[in-house]
Amino acid sequence: MKVTYHGHSVLEIQTDQHSIWIDPFINGNGQAKIEVKDVKADVILLTHGHNDHVGDTVEIAKANNSLVVAPFELAEYLQTLGVEAHPMHIGGSRTFDFGKVKFTQAFHGSSYSQEDGTVVYTGMPAGILFSHGGKTLYHAGDTALFSDMKLIGEFAKPEIAFLPIGDNFTMGPEDALIAADWIGAEITVPIHYNTFPVIEQDPETSFTSQLGNRGKVLKSGESISV
Repeated sequence: MKVTYHGHSVLEIQTDQHSIWIDPFINGNGQAKIEVKDVKADVILLTHGHNDHVGDTVEIAKANNSLVVAPFELAEYLQTLGVEAHPMHIGGSRTFDFGKVKFTQAFHGSSYSQEDGTVVYTGMPAGILFSHGGKTLYHAGDTALFSDMKLIGEFAKPEIAFLPIGDNFTMGPEDALIAADWIGAEITVPIHYNTFPVIEQDPETSFTSQLGNRGKVLKSGESISV
């Protein structure tokens, strides 16, 4: 798998045959160096319904005929907008032709604010375990630290983990360091920081420098192979 980070919590995963995006928030994401019209996605995986994670899902999915895989209530909502969506839920897994997806718990919220100001409840937030070619990637979504991350490390054994460090809405660097140790991935990458003033962090000083060769900061547009 080749994984490209596009700022905030946006990941682009390239396998031999598929392009899979997680939380494609492009418009409004000042870190993104790609435009929505240039996104090619066979599949979109969503962690939860907040606007800075659903992002440009509807536009991308309609332009690419993408399959969207999301927690149940969020998937149902997207179906009403004309998107092909496959509903899943926490603890459930499914093997698709592009790889295996399993949703984990995350401690956060999940709702979508429509243009008219109406707020739609979109179920429970989640993290994502994505496996392909014998390798597993863990995207924690927006979450607080929780002790079952130890189980993710023990049983899922992800090679690479993407953890939020922005604080205020999610784990901060201190808690993310604990999470990184519990998960035990070969490489841990910080996400969900510096997009907005309230989540500004120095990812190297506060996080990856304390993980040694197990931590890596990816700049927006930078890739890593797993």
